[in-house]
Amino acid sequence: MSDFNLEELKKNHKTSYLANEYERILKEQKSVEDMAATDPSMAEMAEEELEVLKEQREGVERQIAEIQKSEKVEEEFPNEIVMEVRAGAGGDEASLFAWQLAEMYKRYADAHGWEYKTNYAPENEVGGYKEASFEFKGKDVYRLLRHETGVHRVQRVPGTEKNGRIHTSTASVAILPIRKKVNFVINPADLDMEYSRSGGAGGQNVNKVETAVRLIHKPTGIDVRSTSERSQLANREKAMTILTAKLQQLKEEEEAKKYAGDRKAQIGTADRSEKIRTYNFPQDRVTDHRIKKSFSNIPGIMRGEIDKILEALESGETGEDEE
Repeated sequence: MSDFNLEELKKNHKTSYLANEYERILKEQKSVEDMAATDPSMAEMAEEELEVLKEQREGVERQIAEIQKSEKVEEEFPNEIVMEVRAGAGGDEASLFAWQLAEMYKRYADAHGWEYKTNYAPENEVGGYKEASFEFKGKDVYRLLRHETGVHRVQRVPGTEKNGRIHTSTASVAILPIRKKVNFVINPADLDMEYSRSGGAGGQNVNKVETAVRLIHKPTGIDVRSTSERSQLANREKAMTILTAKLQQLKEEEEAKKYAGDRKAQIGTADRSEKIRTYNFPQDRVTDHRIKKSFSNIPGIMRGEIDKILEALESGETGEDEE
């Protein structure tokens, strides 16, 4: 008999039905065994019945074990993330590149059937992002995108450049997994909360009610915003989710740095200050510096065709094309 904790299984919506079914089978087994013990003439029939119940019990045990296994995988690689994109050095060109990176990930998400929504993404005068936050949901979203955290560099001739000079700009990406279990508690006294009116493109509800929320975590200085939800309460809950993800990631980054020397095939420590990739438009080349490998077809890559890059990162495949 398995050592399942039935009470815990009943609390989980994924296993509650199976836990009740398992309990029913165990009770039926006990009843049949008692019947056979008190009436030896029923022993043969009881044996057949117990064999059927054993098969049923083992079938339920397998289903429970599979669900528990998938939950462990989901805990390591959640199916929900927050993605932050920020313009770095390069002024307007950097903000346009930040916008383009966000669009690249959205197209990749479309190809994988993932959902995404905007938490906070005000566009500047040129249509770029100084900073933006998005939420992505879907199978394997964190497993596939977890190596995208870091500084992305672009080399190209901006549309406003009259002399054809190549400019270098940067934008940073942070991938923050939203975990169901976190091992810390946020003290409400450590939070400052600000409310403001959500901006938007017209409409009778825009700018009339202070629904946008900004949370500041005083011990770390981390601040998060949520403007996408219709109510202040919903934006506050979303902001808390994002803040929790950022604090969890901060803790994981510190742990990763502590033990980074123990890794044999280290791609990176998820440090958002690490330059990870260069997009060279004139040479139609994208180079990932961690695996020293380059890829062509920048137009396709910027449309979200990044599977080859992510697969190479996943396998740790290296090349000799570092620039």
